[in-house]
Amino acid sequence: MKKLLFSSAMVLALGLSFTSCRDTDKKEDSVIIIEKEVEKVPAKTEGALEKAGKAIDNAAKEVKEAGKAVDSAAKEVVGDDN
Repeated sequence: MKKLLFSSAMVLALGLSFTSCRDTDKKEDSVIIIEKEVEKVPAKTEGALEKAGKAIDNAAKEVKEAGKAVDSAAKEVVGDDN
C-alpha cells in the first residue's frame, strides 16, 4: 500500500512539474500575434487577386484573337470556294 501511495505521489509530482503557467502565457501571446497577422491577410491579397483577374481576362482576349487569326489564315489557305 505504501508503494502505491508513493508511486501515485511521484506521478502527480512529475505531472505537475512538466506543466507550467508560463507556457500558457506564451501560447496566448502567440495566438494573439497570429490572429493579428490573419486579419492583415485579406488587405494584402486583395490587390493581388485583382491583378490576377485582369491577367486572366487579358489572356482570354488574346486567345480569342489568336483563334480568329487561325480561322482567317485557314480560310486563306483553303480558299473561299467551300
